[in-house]
Amino acid sequence: MSEKHWYDEFPAAITVCDPDGIILEMNQRSAQTFAKDGGSELIGQNVYDCHPEPSRTKLRELMEAQQTNAYTIQKNGVKKLIYQAPWYKDGEFAGFVELSLVIPEEMPHFNRDKK
Repeated sequence: MSEKHWYDEFPAAITVCDPDGIILEMNQRSAQTFAKDGGSELIGQNVYDCHPEPSRTKLRELMEAQQTNAYTIQKNGVKKLIYQAPWYKDGEFAGFVELSLVIPEEMPHFNRDKK
C-alpha cells in the first residue's frame, strides 16, 4: 500500500507537471476533477494536450517565463480559484503546479493593512 500524504485528501485539486508539461502527480481531488479526461491515467501525459487554444499557448508562455497565473472561474454553478505557479527543486525550475479551490459565491475580504 502506498504512503498517504496530506495533499491526497486536501479539498483542492492539485496537479503537478515537469518543465516539459508531463503530469507528474495528481491528488485525489484532481483525479476526480479530470475524471472525464482520464483522471489519474493522465499522469505521464502532457498537460498541453489537456488544454485547448488559446489556453495551451498561455500555459506554455507562463511556464517559459516561470510566471504565476491566478484567476477565478465559474463552471457548472461552482466558483473556483485557479492558481498556477512554478515550482523549484534545489533552486532549479522543476515545472508547474495548478491548484483549483472551490470558493464561496460571496467571500469576505479583510484588509490587514488598516491601522
